[in-house]
Amino acid sequence: MLKAVILIGGPQKGTRFRPLSFEVPKPLFPVAGVPMIQHHIEACAQVPGMQEILLIGFYQPDEALTRFLEAAQQEFNLPVRYLQEFVPLGTGGGLYHFRDQILAGGPEAFFVLNADVCSDFPLSAMLAAYRREPHPFLLLGTTANRTQSLNYGCIVENPQTHEVLHYVEKPSTFVSDVINCGIYLFSPEALKPLRDVFQRNQQDGQLEDSSGLWPGAGTIRLEQDVFSALAGQGQIYVHLTDGIWSQIKSAGSALYASRLYLGQYQLTHPERLAKHTPGGPRIRGNVYIHPTAKVAPSAVLGPNVSIGEGVTVGEGVRLRESIVLHGATLQEHTCVLHTIVGWGSTVGRWARVEGTPNDPNPNDPRAHMDSESLFKDGKLLPAITILGCRVRIPAEVLILNSIVLPHKELSRSFTNQIIL
Repeated sequence: MLKAVILIGGPQKGTRFRPLSFEVPKPLFPVAGVPMIQHHIEACAQVPGMQEILLIGFYQPDEALTRFLEAAQQEFNLPVRYLQEFVPLGTGGGLYHFRDQILAGGPEAFFVLNADVCSDFPLSAMLAAYRREPHPFLLLGTTANRTQSLNYGCIVENPQTHEVLHYVEKPSTFVSDVINCGIYLFSPEALKPLRDVFQRNQQDGQLEDSSGLWPGAGTIRLEQDVFSALAGQGQIYVHLTDGIWSQIKSAGSALYASRLYLGQYQLTHPERLAKHTPGGPRIRGNVYIHPTAKVAPSAVLGPNVSIGEGVTVGEGVRLRESIVLHGATLQEHTCVLHTIVGWGSTVGRWARVEGTPNDPNPNDPRAHMDSESLFKDGKLLPAITILGCRVRIPAEVLILNSIVLPHKELSRSFTNQIIL
């Protein structure tokens, strides 16, 4: 028997995802046509012996999240439950706080997945490695170039046994080109070191707070408090993958993740990819079109395009490297490139909305998305264009490398601006 835990964070997180996270919790943002965490749930549901999937976070359980959980349970015929933290507890605190729910039924092991990663999720390969040599902690790792490795948790492994000998979270100097993917397989014994951290935090807090009820005791950082402390003690091992992987920290990285998932659909979900048909729009590369969307036959779509529910795409539209969300309208002859068009937004006729991608270096197979900074020297850096929800772009204007906050009705062109 197996279980899976998906760490979805909460509203204090995902600030780099704004204004998109204003309308929907970040884990439910559509990537390649489905909510971000549905990719995780699909992968977990395919593992033989999976009995339950738990989501842990500190979002309020609103209508959108409740509706998603109900739909997921029906689609995958598995219990999918949300466990809400009373306060943010870090990447490990929720696991310890809800340990009884995780261990109920006596699982052999449980997967732990961060919600903000894109991957092909080689969970069966991780399980096979775990069963060959069981250890409390098995981490999924991949490689990065020397410069970008500083942005991740770095793993020094024994190349023969794959034991993690040293772990440093976001080091200041180069440590290793093997990085932590944020996808784990833990044995039930893995919760004992979390208990030790909790008790140590409680003791440290009591020295500062005579009440003995220090609220920070439950906050546990898996990476710093557990992995760094236990590395080299025979408890943590790494399973390396050369499959797709990327973090989803910003809107730009969501667009890149959409490209990776659409490419993966060729193998996993070919039925989700649009095909060129007589009388239909011209399809170039991998494109997802929701069944309820209305797309004119003279439109040209792709590559890397995702069109959401109820979207209208007019005659002569050119759409490339973009996500168009629920209920948006692209009027005749618009051109939309490297852009996320928000829910219910309208782009007028002959308008051009364009961004600048920040993709990994295609000539470096170990390159990943950089953690983008929006500003440099007080100026907005070129990046993908984002239209918040219910934005109206008039006819025959240019919106370039800009972020438009929700409910704005523009009257002219903008370049390299945040439009408040």
